[in-house]
Amino acid sequence: MVSFESLRSEYERNWAGLEIRPGRHADATAVARKAINGKATYQQIERLTGVPWYFTALCHYRESNFDFDTYLGNGESLHRTTTLVPKGRGPFATFVDGAVDAFRIENFVGAQDWSIARMLFRLEAFNGFGYHAKGVNSPYLYGGSNLYGPPEARAGKFVRDHVFDPNHLDSQLGTAVILHAMQSLDSSITLDGSPQFAARIEPEDDAASTVVLMQQALNRLGANPPLAEDGISGPKTRAAVSQFQQQNGLRDTGLLDGATVAAITRATQPGGVMQSGDLSQVLKRLEDLAQVLRPSAGGGTIPGPTTSGNTLPATNDPINLFERLFSLVNKTTPMPGPVAPTNPAPVDQLKQVVDLLSTLLNKNGKPVLGQVNGAMGETIGKLLDGKKTALGIGGSLITALLSSVTASPNAGGLAGLLGTIVSAVPGLGQFAMPISLALTVWGVLGKLEKWAQGTAPPPKVTT
Repeated sequence: MVSFESLRSEYERNWAGLEIRPGRHADATAVARKAINGKATYQQIERLTGVPWYFTALCHYRESNFDFDTYLGNGESLHRTTTLVPKGRGPFATFVDGAVDAFRIENFVGAQDWSIARMLFRLEAFNGFGYHAKGVNSPYLYGGSNLYGPPEARAGKFVRDHVFDPNHLDSQLGTAVILHAMQSLDSSITLDGSPQFAARIEPEDDAASTVVLMQQALNRLGANPPLAEDGISGPKTRAAVSQFQQQNGLRDTGLLDGATVAAITRATQPGGVMQSGDLSQVLKRLEDLAQVLRPSAGGGTIPGPTTSGNTLPATNDPINLFERLFSLVNKTTPMPGPVAPTNPAPVDQLKQVVDLLSTLLNKNGKPVLGQVNGAMGETIGKLLDGKKTALGIGGSLITALLSSVTASPNAGGLAGLLGTIVSAVPGLGQFAMPISLALTVWGVLGKLEKWAQGTAPPPKVTT
């Protein structure tokens, strides 16, 4: 997997030694002036996303040569739904709207590190890191400088996928060269190299582990051409995702959304796809956990205070908590524990679930976060392993399962509960709340299983 830390010193060294070739100075200055002319618009995007205006200008240059009538994500028209990856975006009313959408997809919104090394890493990621294996500095960054092409450096270009021509010299100016020229014209561009929060994990770094697992899975499924398992969701990865989506009846976006992550994971699991509407595996797991958590015949109960009325169970009583959870999800004969009202109103039932999950995940009013590997097999375990919370992966894990369930209040079992919640809360999509709620329950079950096995790490109280 390609990591920023492994390349940081190279980027810093290259930036310190970068010189624009004398024959390209006029071209670089002309492009830099065009970029600065759009500063006011780029600053609007900076206020909304935190992405520096000059980084937006560089992306705009490479995608559409500063055409403000295009979508920043791929250079297509703002006024039509995009047909290139990322597909299905827009139409957008303004360039700013499209740019915010594009940066959200790239996980740049909320990023704190905009040092020169991190910016060059992000810019190179757009075009891929294949040049490193060829011993050539990427022309996407360094074209027109002493760092690319003879006499000081090696030339070469990927003229098409997986085809590298060592004699080809890319004539387009690189983004680092444009930034260098912009900095000489605009003194407000400062690149001090220090992020605001040095210890904070950047959003794309946090997503990289999921991306590399999906790249590995797509390669096992026969991605052609094979993907570099680098954790970067670049053009080739998105093309492979798009192909998978088309082949499996998913919305074709080229993006690793929740449904796609779940479908790719499920396609690589032994036994294939779960039959539509078959909840037996989910219910069997609940029943198995119930047996594990119940006291043995010889005693050995897990101590914990009893509850009555509407009082919530204490967090150190997993048996009571699980029995409430099981009776709510299965909607069968109530199990021992606090008695719920007969036929509760939909909103009351939603409140029961929320209260239960809040009790499970809170201690002294603060969330208790621990390592939860979950219960969805090796791939999903890896996705959850080390996350700050079992909910961190969003709705991606079981979207495919829930997409086969009819969300109707009149249905039985899990489907009935989910249908009740969806119908009770205005504005919810058919599967938005079910996915979020069921993922939460699944993470809770994984935590309870670790409690029962005595393998749960000490909880951490967030501040």
